[in-house]
Amino acid sequence: MLQDVASQPVAAVLAALRSQPEGLRAKEASKRLLQVGPNALRGHHARPFRVLGRQLKSPILLLLLITAAISAFLGEATNSVIIAAVLIASIGLGFVNEFRAERAADVLHDQVTHRVVALRDGVASQVNVTELVPGDVVRLGIGDIVPADVRVTDSHDLSCDESIVTGESLPVTKTPTPTPLGASIGDLTSCALMGTVVQSGSATAVVVETGPRTEFGQIATGLATQQPQTEFQRGLSKFSLLLLEVAVSLTTVIFVANVLLHRPVIDSLLFSLAIAVGITPQLLPAVVSASLAAGSRALAKRHVLVKRLVCIEDLGDLDLLVTDKTGTLTEGRISFVHALSAETGSSAAAEDHIHLLGLLATETDYSASQVSTVGLNALDAALWDSPAAADRGLQGYAKHDTLPFDHDRRRTSVLVDAANDPDGRSRLLVTKGAPEDVMGICSTVPTEAEDILKKEYASGSRVVAVAHKSAPTLEKLNVSDETELTLDGFLVFLDRPKLDARQSLEKLAKLGIAVKIATGDSGIVAEKVLSDIGLASGGTLTGADIDPMNDEDLRSAATASTIFARVSPSQKARVIRLLRTSGRAVAFMGDGVNDALALHEADIGISVDTATDVAKDAADVLLLDKDLGVLAEGVVDGRRIFANTIKYVLMGTSSNFGNMFSASIASVILPFLPMLPGQILLNNLLYDAGQLAIPGDKVDPEQLVTPSHWDIAYIRRFMFLFGPISSLFDFATFGLMLFAFHASEGEFQAGWFIESIATQTLIIFAIRTRRIPFFRSRPSLGLMLASFGIVILGVWLPYSPLMGVLGFEALPMPFFLALVGMIAIYLVLVEVTKHWFFSRPAQQLAQSENVPVRRRGDHHRISRRASRFVSPAPRSRRISSL
Repeated sequence: MLQDVASQPVAAVLAALRSQPEGLRAKEASKRLLQVGPNALRGHHARPFRVLGRQLKSPILLLLLITAAISAFLGEATNSVIIAAVLIASIGLGFVNEFRAERAADVLHDQVTHRVVALRDGVASQVNVTELVPGDVVRLGIGDIVPADVRVTDSHDLSCDESIVTGESLPVTKTPTPTPLGASIGDLTSCALMGTVVQSGSATAVVVETGPRTEFGQIATGLATQQPQTEFQRGLSKFSLLLLEVAVSLTTVIFVANVLLHRPVIDSLLFSLAIAVGITPQLLPAVVSASLAAGSRALAKRHVLVKRLVCIEDLGDLDLLVTDKTGTLTEGRISFVHALSAETGSSAAAEDHIHLLGLLATETDYSASQVSTVGLNALDAALWDSPAAADRGLQGYAKHDTLPFDHDRRRTSVLVDAANDPDGRSRLLVTKGAPEDVMGICSTVPTEAEDILKKEYASGSRVVAVAHKSAPTLEKLNVSDETELTLDGFLVFLDRPKLDARQSLEKLAKLGIAVKIATGDSGIVAEKVLSDIGLASGGTLTGADIDPMNDEDLRSAATASTIFARVSPSQKARVIRLLRTSGRAVAFMGDGVNDALALHEADIGISVDTATDVAKDAADVLLLDKDLGVLAEGVVDGRRIFANTIKYVLMGTSSNFGNMFSASIASVILPFLPMLPGQILLNNLLYDAGQLAIPGDKVDPEQLVTPSHWDIAYIRRFMFLFGPISSLFDFATFGLMLFAFHASEGEFQAGWFIESIATQTLIIFAIRTRRIPFFRSRPSLGLMLASFGIVILGVWLPYSPLMGVLGFEALPMPFFLALVGMIAIYLVLVEVTKHWFFSRPAQQLAQSENVPVRRRGDHHRISRRASRFVSPAPRSRRISSL
């Protein structure tokens, strides 16, 4: 259908869609929405069966399943039932926590809306992009993501980046002129495609196709939904590989040793599989999901949306933030102050005329009785909202053409007829934009203009220059026409520094995060803002300084500088890339069209809900309130989640490795298995279940002040030091049971089961902190209750009605007196070893010298872009997740 409408005149297309230039009526749009459905590519709500499917893909659970099947086949009913129970419990715990995390993500996602300017009932209004229907008339401007497949009805120098759909790297010019019938998708110059980006110009267009019926929709829905891995996920993968190597090595040695000792092959195989499962932290995915869910709920309270929950940990990695000053260091509420003539001593009438020219040089329709500021940039909106504009009627002025603002020219030009001049004899070309760029195309600049501009910059004001020339013969504007202008003066705006800006920056500094400013404003203005909030600057680099530098020189200069002023989009992205390669984990915060490249280049892209489409599309994190203090809280949450995840990893790998190593040695020495396969798995499940309270544990302040990264070598060293300590006390238990109590097989297994549960569980209180536990670092109440509860349960099982089924026998009471003594000595030894371990230079976690550069392919771009076109979760789900 798109090729058909592309070849038809605009009037015929509107008639076929039963629409008109003024758009649809609101009632008609609602009716069509019910008929064709939302303009969405997929629904956004947690799917329980999909979450359950992910649980079943776990290789750990696959080992459990194989073990249960072999036990059942060999008639080992008890082992089979125990293993099946462990399997069900593992799946259930993982499912509950991951499903809760997904529902939390739903709540966050639904707080961010993507809107488009559409004409409804003849009035321009903001409409949710998912509510667009065929026949809607929309307005597009620079930086917008085209919300559907549309037919252009009117355009001004419109060009679109269609690379995400067609693969064409160069922008494609779009006009209302029909294209030949049968043209390919890439040649439909009269249409704009969903998901493509408006690179320059502006347009009005009518919606032709929505949702999966669009060209982009067919591409996006045909792709798998899996997102590329984050740094945290890559760390988890490396950790899983380490565990796999240890499990395979240990399992192979145990199996071969038992076979060589002429033990039954099947029993040896079952025991080896149990060891392999036992050495792995079965509930690591559940612990990570529980941590993420808790973090997402905390972030939601602070109005922070993380597009993917796993990005929360990456947020905690940051040590450098590059941000725009508007809305972060300043209030973000721009107000028009006054107009200034470029000549001193000018009259109020001259300044009033400059204000008039500034209003004329805006990208809005001022022929209407009431001017709409919907879709205007902040400066133009402030100009129209000023009291002086309210008393000024521009209906008598006729705009003939517009050269929209772009980030290369940094100015807007209009061709306008003066009031009461139908013949165009007084036609003017009026230009408004960055003072340096406007003054560069002027042939007449008063000598005092530079001094006036510097004075305004020094006061911290934002300044826009206005110039004009007579153009009686021009009918259409080109960039080449922007020459030989006369500078009229300046429009002065004010954006006051935030009262809490210094406090927010100090909060980031305490977290080890340096802040640099990237702005399109003058460097003098940015320096003044920093001065007003009481912070020193390390110097300013301008776009003109950056261009001639090679990468090495720029990397050094960017590291030393605090402000990057008058920088282009490509210059911002280059600075971010070089800062990353200097060993920094870099976040970039921006909300404009010119920020998209830098957002893609950063380790973490941060934007706001009010940002332009391309900025929101490129960001990983969205702030519903543009506040650096909120961002600091998000960083703390990220670091807290990572710290708690590492607690579980260190504790699980060290104690699991120690216990399974002990079991391996004992299986070779003893005439019976030190613990049955089902007992090993039950021990591991109880221990892991008790650690599900770790995500809510407290974290010592010193663990939050600097970023922490996955260090597999560090985890390996920890495992091979603390694991043998655990084994040492396991061997002491073996000796106690054999030589002091002359234990039977069932007693021996019960004794080691209890000792193993107690030492594995209680060691968390030593490992969770580098301080002295309880005295200088108190765990959360939930962790204490869960840990002591698991120990009590472990002690009770050999005396419970299940003792026979589990293969346990009751133990003599003196055993428990000896056990208390061994546990006390064990915890003291762990504490002493811990202080020695962390005092060594090799254990001081540091930033990697070479931070890997993130590379994003087409799959990532399509998935990220498609996230705009997602229908919200059902209301009942949202409410229940809050």
